Amino acid sequence: MAGRIRQSDIEEVKARTNIGDIIGDYVSLKTGGVGALKGLCPFHDEKSPSFYVRPGVGRYHCFGCGEGGDVYEFLLKMDHVSFTDAVERLAARIGYQLHYEEGGGGPSESSGNRARLLAANAAAEEFFRDRLSAPDADPGRRFLGERGFDAAAAAHFGVGFAPKSWDELTKHLRGKGFTQEELLAAGLVSQGDRGVYDRFRGRLIWPIRDVTGQTIGFGARRLLDDDKGPKYLNTPETAVYKKAQVLYGLDLAKRDISRQDQVVVVEGYTDVMACHLAGITTAVATCGTSFGVDHIKVIRRVMGDDNSQGSVIFTFDPDAAGQKAATRAFGEEQRFSAQTYVAVGPEGLDPCDLRLAKGDDAVRRMIEGRKPMYEFMIRQVVERFDLDSVEGRAAALRAGAPIVATIRDPAAQNGYTRELARLSGAELQDATRAVRSAQHSVSRGGSRGADPRDASASGRAGQSAPQGRAGYGDTGASAEQPRPIAQADLTDPTQRTERESLMVLLQLPTEVGAERAARAVQVPFVNPTHAVVRDAIASQLATMTQPGWVDRVLAEVPQAYVPTVNALAVAALPQGGDAGRYARSIVDGLIDRDLLREKAELTSRLGRTEDPELRRQISLAMVAIETERRRLRGE
Repeated sequence: MAGRIRQSDIEEVKARTNIGDIIGDYVSLKTGGVGALKGLCPFHDEKSPSFYVRPGVGRYHCFGCGEGGDVYEFLLKMDHVSFTDAVERLAARIGYQLHYEEGGGGPSESSGNRARLLAANAAAEEFFRDRLSAPDADPGRRFLGERGFDAAAAAHFGVGFAPKSWDELTKHLRGKGFTQEELLAAGLVSQGDRGVYDRFRGRLIWPIRDVTGQTIGFGARRLLDDDKGPKYLNTPETAVYKKAQVLYGLDLAKRDISRQDQVVVVEGYTDVMACHLAGITTAVATCGTSFGVDHIKVIRRVMGDDNSQGSVIFTFDPDAAGQKAATRAFGEEQRFSAQTYVAVGPEGLDPCDLRLAKGDDAVRRMIEGRKPMYEFMIRQVVERFDLDSVEGRAAALRAGAPIVATIRDPAAQNGYTRELARLSGAELQDATRAVRSAQHSVSRGGSRGADPRDASASGRAGQSAPQGRAGYGDTGASAEQPRPIAQADLTDPTQRTERESLMVLLQLPTEVGAERAARAVQVPFVNPTHAVVRDAIASQLATMTQPGWVDRVLAEVPQAYVPTVNALAVAALPQGGDAGRYARSIVDGLIDRDLLREKAELTSRLGRTEDPELRRQISLAMVAIETERRRLRGE
């Protein structure tokens, strides 16, 4: 078993990584104050920027939706990778050699071998893409053109062409240093009586990528009459390609799926292309397998663990195969927290054919005209019977009732009971009795599966826990943490000064200086939340000028206060001027307020005492306070 990454390496990789560069790959960032960048939040829709990144601190925070963290947390939330994968990706980006503990001696999941398989796939994709412009690729270009895809569309989706050769790809990749064993392990070549030969020959090629955008396999479409293979041929199961866990187009769609709370599940590569080009940029497709539980898990991770406002839209052909696919999808419907729908094109056209026949707007109208999954399935069942006969109507009622019985929302169930009665031609009371009878059968064990709204089915089911970090909780935990009780009242000058002081202590510790910081953390705070952060800073004060300062403060606060610290560490400071002078003036203002408070208390005590010695001591203390105040003002 591979070992864990050394904690020192985890911190070193983070220290060497510019979080602004990483987030800048996803978000257009502009200057947002002293040492800060800002842009539109990638985690929610907004019209004006409220998403801030502070490279000097190594953290980001959105003041609109509250998302925040360090560079690892950004990759976990944005690309839905494991923590170990995030560290290894960043280490590879900066060329840092990781070290592993627990006797593993190497990257997770034999990552050295995994890296070679990914590299072989990347080299193969480049080869296929280059060959699409070759003379012998004319059948591939003609296929794309006949379906409304130009060269720009092919380039956007990475479409390529495999030459009709037994070993041209093999020779090309062997020339790049890949071994025969690596090519076999990647599924790029096959082995038979004639030895090793290219798996894909004379076919149009689509690269299949994981959620991070790495090519893990390929889908190949038959083009030539003398090709006796299947219409579509995919990469076989490999260490990096698990077809039951892969959705084609997810790397392109994931950001809009997260933003729009919507995913459109289509049936093929060209349907994904057609949808995206028509503006439905949340479209994905399975890869050579039917839609299943693992695909649901992937979608739920991208959309969110509990998003009842989201939409999952399936498109099905109206033929027997499409009806079978719809039935399978309906069997898993309750695993979604999101609402499920079905969209069927006019005249049974799939998105690709619909776009070709009637244009982009027709594809958009098809998706907009979606029907709830329950309504679609009831119609599918009822329409199989002869509704002109009493026997047919009774049979339709009996067949449709179990579907309605699985609806947990009482209001929705009542509505669909009326719909079942209308479609089957039955009386409402008969439909109600049929549904209740079916409900009793379901409660005795006829359930279609676990309800994701139950605690046992919610959360990121099936995910292994990521490797953790010192001072951090499990980022995969689904338990909701309480929010801080006391929010800052920024109309109160005292609380505003407290907040600004914490900001500069976290963001500009070197400019504040150890002496000022030590005095500042002795000040009593009015706001209880601010006081918790102040105490955390005080506990780590000796290390305030060392790398990882904010992380150490975060490790000291209760989990409920982490968003507050993160926001303070990223909040914008005024632009222009001397940052150090600004930081010192803010902390000096905090200290001066405390000195005034102490002076007021001493003045009150002086007026209440007649003891000469005590009055002398109070007077000396007041002089000391005035001396310190003059020093703060630079007098």
